[in-house]
Amino acid sequence: MNALVDTGPAVVMPSHLPAAPHARKRERSAYLGMAIFLGTWTMMFAGLFFSYAVVRNDAPTWPPIGEPRLPIGLPALNTLLLLGSSATLAKGLKRLRTGRATAFPGWLAATIVLGVLFLALQIHVWLSVSEGGLHASTGIYGSVFYGLTCFHALHVIAGLVILGAIAVPAFAGRNLTARYNLVRLSAMFWHFVDVVWVVMFVTVYVL
Repeated sequence: MNALVDTGPAVVMPSHLPAAPHARKRERSAYLGMAIFLGTWTMMFAGLFFSYAVVRNDAPTWPPIGEPRLPIGLPALNTLLLLGSSATLAKGLKRLRTGRATAFPGWLAATIVLGVLFLALQIHVWLSVSEGGLHASTGIYGSVFYGLTCFHALHVIAGLVILGAIAVPAFAGRNLTARYNLVRLSAMFWHFVDVVWVVMFVTVYVL
């Protein structure tokens, strides 16, 4: 009779880490690709902010005489909403990384709700400044404001679509631990959108 040999406790590898070297290489390549992608968008937004700075520097007064000043209360609240959404997504990602996948859908839902609230408040800001007489067609002040904020809002919508695609299987009860890298890349995009907004809030609304 063959003797049973006790080899000691089994070593359990985290389920989100692929064992195959080529799989780890794919993860690193995907991460690098997202970093390059976000780098190109960073340069694009930097160009937009630079153009805004040139326009503002050349203007005798800012805002131009006769144009209403932008509100700061609701945009400040929107800043807190987006920062909060980054925090909830980071917490959800940590739960997924450490194997507590059942807590992930709740944090993801909180992120999506905060993102939707951001868009709702941004629409309210657009309507309020429009009622105050500021339109994209009234001059450079209005066109710059609507151009920058609308372009950023499109990125928020894109981020919500991505998070929504992740939420479908998550809310259906599927364990997304094996797709951790996909969630991490999506979180990178969402955090990027949040950072851009913080810069936009400071340059457009505060300064």
